[in-house]
Amino acid sequence: MNLHFVDRKFMNTTLRLLTAAACLSAGMVYAQQPPASTPPATTPPAASPDAAVAPPSTSDSDTAPSADSTRALDQQIQVLKKDVVDLNKDLFVLEEELLFPANTQVAVFVSVDVGDFFALDSITLKIDNRDVMNYLYTPRETAALLKGGVQRLYVGNLKAGEHELVAFFNGKGPHDRNYKRGANLKFEKGVGAKYLELKVTDHAHAQEPEFEIKDWE
Repeated sequence: MNLHFVDRKFMNTTLRLLTAAACLSAGMVYAQQPPASTPPATTPPAASPDAAVAPPSTSDSDTAPSADSTRALDQQIQVLKKDVVDLNKDLFVLEEELLFPANTQVAVFVSVDVGDFFALDSITLKIDNRDVMNYLYTPRETAALLKGGVQRLYVGNLKAGEHELVAFFNGKGPHDRNYKRGANLKFEKGVGAKYLELKVTDHAHAQEPEFEIKDWE
């Protein structure tokens, strides 16, 4: 990756984000401004008794802003908000490219396919005997994994060569007992990104969970 190119792109995207945020702020301020006060009316000259009394003016310029114009302004604000969200996503991707280049990146994912034999509470990761992650799951996150979701648990940098990943799984095992098991994998880090998957599955015959680390070569 050309680092100089990424920096320029990062700067341009940041400028677009600041511009969009400024436009959004200006639009919201405009929408909140009270209507300008009208100057005090001057006393008209006295009319003759025979002069006809003219009805008060009801031109559109004296009425409040129409519902259509307010709706259009709201739509513009929503579009600007969406632009800000999209630009934030772009900045997140660019930040990851800068912090974790493809030639040194290693990412660890988690998938769960269990039934009655294991309920995941937490996972601890070690790479080359060094603690890199200790993650505690909420019931909502566990439910998402059971529905087929895949979580990116960890992303970091490793130099090329041989490394070892160790994962410890904590949770409730058969008969609602505390359960802690480990799995390890030695892998070779090449010049490209390395992706590893922690898989938790049921072993129906043994009636206990199985833990595996898969290398996405």
